[in-house]
Amino acid sequence: MKLWKTAWRFLPLSLLLFLTGCMGETNLTALDPKGPQSQWLFDNMLLSLYIMALVTIVVFAIFFIILAKYRRTPGDDTIPKQVHGNTALEITWTVIPIILLTILAVPTITGQFMLADTEPDPEIGEDTVYIKVTGHQFWWQFDYEDEGFTAGQEVYIPVGEKVIFELHAQDVQHSFWVPALGGKLDTIPGITNHMWLEADEPGVFKGKCAELCGPAHALMDFKLVALERDDYDAWVAGMQEEVDVPTEGVLAEGRAVFEANGCIGCHAIGGMGTAAGPALSDYANREVVAGYLENTDENLEAWIRDPESLKQGNNMPAFPDMSDADMEALIAYLRSLDVQN
Repeated sequence: MKLWKTAWRFLPLSLLLFLTGCMGETNLTALDPKGPQSQWLFDNMLLSLYIMALVTIVVFAIFFIILAKYRRTPGDDTIPKQVHGNTALEITWTVIPIILLTILAVPTITGQFMLADTEPDPEIGEDTVYIKVTGHQFWWQFDYEDEGFTAGQEVYIPVGEKVIFELHAQDVQHSFWVPALGGKLDTIPGITNHMWLEADEPGVFKGKCAELCGPAHALMDFKLVALERDDYDAWVAGMQEEVDVPTEGVLAEGRAVFEANGCIGCHAIGGMGTAAGPALSDYANREVVAGYLENTDENLEAWIRDPESLKQGNNMPAFPDMSDADMEALIAYLRSLDVQN
């Protein structure tokens, strides 16, 4: 009786956890595959589920048949026929699991070779996109080394093409994961891992760090943006161009604030500055601030003034004493950084 009472106490918590899982973000799920990798993972998961369901149904059917047919009745002391040593039965219940495991093993093994094949697609050849990914506490750096620029927090790829990712970590172990497009792979300091992803259709796909990496691990999000090839090439061309430095008006004031406060020492813009922090060349098109907050002026100001309160353990310095005029000019300048126009 005490056991049942304890179970009932945990029922509301269990329902809450279940509902929390149902209310996940759009695209942050492996159950709506948008690429060949994620489709393979989804199909293999369904195959496993079907086999487990079949085994469960058969076992319970046999169980209830035996309960009904061979149940002991009052006055009946007969012993049912024993099957110990029955060679045919023993072969049967040995062979059936082997067959089921083989059904699971064949697609699993062939799929592993498919997932591990990080050679470029022959049909794409020299146009294959290579992206170097570096995990930081707590943001993502994307280096397009062949194209000669760096992006931060948002990675762009062309639709329908195999894109090769080279994975690194700057500080601690992270894990690169875009659930709608494929599985996860760790980024480990001192070790280089490789993986590939492909998107079947244009869209914005949410990504996560899937390895506990510090106090703000849960907020280490990023976006993968899949574009048609022409749109992707246009974005690349925009990222490769030098960003014009404004010389007058509020944008010039904002640029001056950006430089005077040392922001350019960490945030590269159009080939200028460093990548110690996320590059900001295309900041106007970012959907979020700090990887997870809606990109509004209020959230951006709150982040600049006190980043630690919004993302614990990050390395960005705070600017609590920046004047309202300087803050307004700085935000206006960041909003002007748009390589897609």
